[in-house]
Amino acid sequence: MPKNMGGRNIMNNVNTNVRSKTIGLVKIAMLAGIGFLLMFIKMPLAFIAPPFMELDLAEVPTLIGTFAMGPVAGILIALVKNLIHLGVTHTMAVGELSNFIVSSAFALVAGIIYKRNKTYKGAVISLFAGIISMTLIACLSNYFVVFPLYGKFMGLDKIIAMGTQVTAKVSDLKTMMIYCVLPFNVIKGLAVSAVTILLYKKVSPILK
Repeated sequence: MPKNMGGRNIMNNVNTNVRSKTIGLVKIAMLAGIGFLLMFIKMPLAFIAPPFMELDLAEVPTLIGTFAMGPVAGILIALVKNLIHLGVTHTMAVGELSNFIVSSAFALVAGIIYKRNKTYKGAVISLFAGIISMTLIACLSNYFVVFPLYGKFMGLDKIIAMGTQVTAKVSDLKTMMIYCVLPFNVIKGLAVSAVTILLYKKVSPILK
């Protein structure tokens, strides 16, 4: 093979890789932007959680991106979404930190499992595993990091009191995790998973 032909092939491969990576970054940015907008559409779950915990579907683009491009892409979508939201936050970045931790846990577990079994059954199994992971990480991160940080600004006693107004079973941070944070994240995970299942096959051709 002539040397110039070999060099041309190398350049073509480089250009293809650069183009592929650029397209991937555009998809990540697009899904992160949609996720950011969905963060403004919230619904309170007053029967199970205090007012500052509201249900949104911002994880749907994260999971769609995870299924289409892998768990790393899903984590990047969650990161970019929350970085954008820092510009309009009222939570001193604590809410964004919490959302990133929980979203990443969901995307990582669901993405790894789905990558090995890209079928409808595999998607369902991966989402249920993701819900379990997300809920566990949410309880741990909220107990050890997020709620103590919120407590510095709002007062931890006030936060616990909000939980007590929802259910008398809440008397401290531990019971807050059990009776508010845990069921809230299970419900959110189920809602997000249901919407992801409904939408993924319809939008996946655009992302591949």
